[in-house]
Amino acid sequence: MARTQVEIRTEDGVCPASVFRASTGAGPWPGVIVYMDGAGIRPVLFEMAQRLADEGFLVLLPDLFYRAGPYEPVDPKTLFTVPERRAAHARYFNSTDNTKAARDTEAFLQLLDRRDDLAGQKLGVVGYCTGGGMALTAACRYPERFAAAATFHGSSLATDAGDSPHQLAGRIDAQVLVAGADRDPSFPPEQAARLSSALKDAGVDHRVEIWEGAVHAGP
Repeated sequence: MARTQVEIRTEDGVCPASVFRASTGAGPWPGVIVYMDGAGIRPVLFEMAQRLADEGFLVLLPDLFYRAGPYEPVDPKTLFTVPERRAAHARYFNSTDNTKAARDTEAFLQLLDRRDDLAGQKLGVVGYCTGGGMALTAACRYPERFAAAATFHGSSLATDAGDSPHQLAGRIDAQVLVAGADRDPSFPPEQAARLSSALKDAGVDHRVEIWEGAVHAGP
């Protein structure tokens, strides 16, 4: 695994992160920022980031829970089924949101821009679960930097909340993929329709794809 650990100074502190390069070749490569899911940083995310890097990208995976302090990797299967573990994890889960992640993104971009193995100014961004809204928000807030944005089983993508990413759809200048599940209560059909409508009205090149018979983060 071609992984390098880095620390990124943000407005709110120091964010630990990992940079992944292709296992072979010297680059430079186009960049991708990966926004983690609500379970936080753990080995499977490293594997996913490396797979993406091996497709020919320079991948940045920041730990967005840095405001709440260090933590041990968790097992999502027990995290969301054992009340005590879910309660203990809440301080980390609640330490970030779309707005804070968007603010952090400026520092993420600055770090990538300083690297000589980054190719070009246009990047991709992808998010999972809660990171889906962060990925779309980043594409909204930095339209000049992102050429592609994707969210997989993203949650709360088109709500009445003030930081709901669909409200900024008119600022997106990226191609957008939204992949969800029809049995996911965190992104119900009415949200999918609202998000699709907002992207269409804004003239965004997009696809909202809902997998039938699938649940959040699973088959």
